[in-house]
Amino acid sequence: MSTAPTPLAASRIRPLPVVAALRLGRPSDIWFKPALSVVVATAVPDGALLAAGRLDLATATTAGSLCALYGHHLPYRARSRAVGGVVLGMLAGSAAAMTAAALTTSVVVLVAIGALLAAVQKALCDATRIGPPGHVILAFVSSATLFAPVTPGQIPGRLALTAAAGALAWLVCLAPALVRRDGPERYAVARALDAAAALTLAADAPARDRHRAGLAAAVHAAWQCLLAAGPRTDDRASLARLVVHAENALADDRDTRAARLPAAALTAHARTLRTGRPVPVTGGGEDELLGLAAESAGRAAPARSPLRALGPGSPLLPTAARTFLGCALAGWAAAALGVGRPSWAIVTAASLYQVNLTLTWNRTLQRVVGNLLGLLLFVAVAPIAHRGAVPLVLCCLAAGFGAEALIARNYWLGSVCVTPMALLVTEFGRTQQTGELVTDRVADTLTGALAGLAAVLLVTNRRAGARLEHALAAAADARTAADRLLAGPAPALPPAALAVARRTLTGALVDLRTAADTATGEWWQRALPEQQVVAEERAGHRTLAATVRRQGPPAREGATR
Repeated sequence: MSTAPTPLAASRIRPLPVVAALRLGRPSDIWFKPALSVVVATAVPDGALLAAGRLDLATATTAGSLCALYGHHLPYRARSRAVGGVVLGMLAGSAAAMTAAALTTSVVVLVAIGALLAAVQKALCDATRIGPPGHVILAFVSSATLFAPVTPGQIPGRLALTAAAGALAWLVCLAPALVRRDGPERYAVARALDAAAALTLAADAPARDRHRAGLAAAVHAAWQCLLAAGPRTDDRASLARLVVHAENALADDRDTRAARLPAAALTAHARTLRTGRPVPVTGGGEDELLGLAAESAGRAAPARSPLRALGPGSPLLPTAARTFLGCALAGWAAAALGVGRPSWAIVTAASLYQVNLTLTWNRTLQRVVGNLLGLLLFVAVAPIAHRGAVPLVLCCLAAGFGAEALIARNYWLGSVCVTPMALLVTEFGRTQQTGELVTDRVADTLTGALAGLAAVLLVTNRRAGARLEHALAAAADARTAADRLLAGPAPALPPAALAVARRTLTGALVDLRTAADTATGEWWQRALPEQQVVAEERAGHRTLAATVRRQGPPAREGATR
């Protein structure tokens, strides 16, 4: 059953935030994983080059080492494929950039190639949903490589160094599986339990609505993580039962309140999952486990290519067009101003593009503030780094760790460390004047930010409204299917069918909220069916709660294996 959207009479233009864009958030619960991974993946090849006296080749190995930033939210089986794909993408981008740099010295041509690479990388990262840091690292490496001197004969050797460092990064990302094979699943379920505790403690209706949407997203992410983790084990079955406990908080009524775990117990279980202690064992949830097994078997079939997400009419294509136009304008403007490093302007513009104008504005403000503060940090550490190769490498490693440790709180805070790291990497080949580097970086940052914003205003994304309509129809269809199951007699209900329908509805509601947020933040947008979105979300969450009540709560009694 599809629902035809009824647009409002007129669209609204919302003011762009300033203070909210710079506000610090809570640190990620796995902030230390990418931070430590990139340090290890970078320190080993840098140490080898340092011992060989060839630190000038560190830019090639750094490209592969930065692949260690990806995939830390994924189960290890999925992480293996994701990080492997990133390494291949890094090699392809580096090969294209080095080939272009060896064949031409035209700044106009090199900027155009850099913009095209950034747009392709943005589109592919969005289509595959690779997650942070997305296309930014790939664009950083390829644009810097475009303007580094290289001869055709040097390309194979440098690509081999990048591949070797990338292979090491792949091993570093998978190494924690030797200690705790179900670590990513534990963290995903812990986030769902924390979200359930927050909903349980919510004091008023607006807070409950906000936390209910957050819980639905966390539960959906937990199920997706368990589905991607591989064959069922005892621990994964226990984790699935804990997700059922979290999901039970969605049925917020008098009948189920007494059967739910209290917020303190949910938080305690979440804390246990984040440690090395055994997974808490709870009862019930057998239908949910059967549904999970059925979906896992279904996923064994060949998956559709992510490239299908880039077909005609895709809402990702306007963002890719913005990336190409913004990066090209930024690079050409920087070259016209006489700035010696147009690659920095390209990277600045490439890093700005989010799913809509509002988020792109936020990232622009964060990028500019973080870069300017980062230049002050660079001026402070440059005298130490210039004392020798060893201090230079150590400063780069410290900046890389700080960037990943802080960036989850806010992008501008991480940029404070990213900026000196990027500048120090340019000095692996030769020491440069601090004042010249700072001046060029300021000019490129401002040029890239202005050109990037101009591209967002020039290329509108009206497909965001169409995506919202499709998400609205999909949510209505999923709700209707769940209602149809609920309307039938309980004895005739196929085992696990309701569990599968509930997960489908949860995913549809999460997609609807994402599509609504994306469309709302766009400018020059046709009127949006905001009232209908709110009504569909409320109806969907009511049906979701009804499926939880029909399934029945899992047993509260439990032990610890």
